[in-house]
Amino acid sequence: MIHRFGDGDSPTTPSFRRKPESILLFRHAQKRRSKWIPAFAGMTMCVAVLAHAASTDNAAHFPQSVSQGALVIGEIPPGAKARFADRDLKVTPDHHVVFGVGRDETGPVTVDVIERDGHRDRIEIAVTPRDWPVERIEGVPPATVEPPPDIAERIKKEQARVVAARQRDDAREDFLETFEWPVQGRISGRFGSQRVYVVNGKDVPKSPHPGMDIAVPQGTPIKAPASGIVTFADANLYLTGGTVLIDHGHGVSSNFLHMSRVDVKVGDRIEQGQVIGAVGMTGRATGPHLHWGMNWFDVRLDPLLLVPPPK
Repeated sequence: MIHRFGDGDSPTTPSFRRKPESILLFRHAQKRRSKWIPAFAGMTMCVAVLAHAASTDNAAHFPQSVSQGALVIGEIPPGAKARFADRDLKVTPDHHVVFGVGRDETGPVTVDVIERDGHRDRIEIAVTPRDWPVERIEGVPPATVEPPPDIAERIKKEQARVVAARQRDDAREDFLETFEWPVQGRISGRFGSQRVYVVNGKDVPKSPHPGMDIAVPQGTPIKAPASGIVTFADANLYLTGGTVLIDHGHGVSSNFLHMSRVDVKVGDRIEQGQVIGAVGMTGRATGPHLHWGMNWFDVRLDPLLLVPPPK
């Protein structure tokens, strides 16, 4: 729902200016290379899917509903600005904005679009709830679940470095690429599931799983799912082992954990499909797998909503 009102005015009668999200693919013909935005039926990759000429109709385009854990891409009129969750959103040359909806968001969420003439559109987007299963995990080292004070302090410092790397807000548009699977394998852990670790016969609840686990053999090459800049690379974090973060622009980033080998360094420009390291079981892991997580700044996102069905 879009509410239109002038600066200083109260919302008046809703003005429904959003077009149906019926096109499944949109090509950015004027990019330096082809980029496609997918919207897969049955999956909630939430994207404003528009013909390029749509930016001339002076309307804001956002999906009517999104899933918890979704990355949302919309289009706003030329010269307009957008704000979401108390943050001013960067706008691409093609007038796109992006933001994330967290695992526990109940909605509706609102986006404020401020047009060049001063009028504002307040766009309400419904949030579709999901069921979050409970996963009981056995076999991890007890010190990684209930660490002693010195290890807990190390973990705190390491995680602070990772959080800082996620605050980057470049104007690059790598997030508009169609994301690809970094490895092909069985999904062994789902985003958002409630993790319960079994330690010495007792259950220890932990935070919900912030990404997707893909079980593949040790040493499997990991390929960048989309282009970007490496903002973090460390082969020896206590909980996550070999860890790499790739920033895709506008606050969108991918993280890769438990790696046995890290082939990149901070500042490297990475192209989609480039090998960044190898799968391992470093840190808190019970077997070789890749943990692939995604964020919009501090908001955790579900990578499974961004890729086509596995081959």
